Amino acid sequence: MTSTTIKYSEPERFRSDAYRAVWSDVASPSLCVMSAQAERVMREVAAAAYPDEACGLLLGTVDAKGWQVREARRVDNVNTDRASDRFQLDPEAYQRIDREIRGSGVEIIGVFHSHPDCPAKPSPTDMQHAWEGFVYPIVSVYQGVVADIAYWEPQDASSCFHPVTCSETQA
Repeated sequence: MTSTTIKYSEPERFRSDAYRAVWSDVASPSLCVMSAQAERVMREVAAAAYPDEACGLLLGTVDAKGWQVREARRVDNVNTDRASDRFQLDPEAYQRIDREIRGSGVEIIGVFHSHPDCPAKPSPTDMQHAWEGFVYPIVSVYQGVVADIAYWEPQDASSCFHPVTCSETQA
């Protein structure tokens, strides 16, 4: 997985108790294997959407070890009121993609989104809308350049996100 070293100032809210409460330092036992194509798409979509949040779906398979992401697809952010710090997946696009992949052996297994000028850490809003069983990459974009991607798994039992180890495959 590639990353860019960018120096930035983390917004104060990410150091608040409300934000710290929605992520854990305890790693998820699940692993993520990401295709190079899927990571490239996430990076391109996030950078192109800056200064707004980008979002999209991850397609692949899930087994007892975790997620195998084969493809990432951009989905429009239909949150027009607060696009710079909130996303809402276009429900029609979600349904269209779900119908398209039906019977193909892959399924929707995660949602990615970007955090413009913020770290790749989940927010309380992210936790409110997360679905257990999905993987959630967050792409940090600073001044239009992708700085980092962090992978997270929401767990209902702990009511927070846990970091996920992700590796890249060329497939």
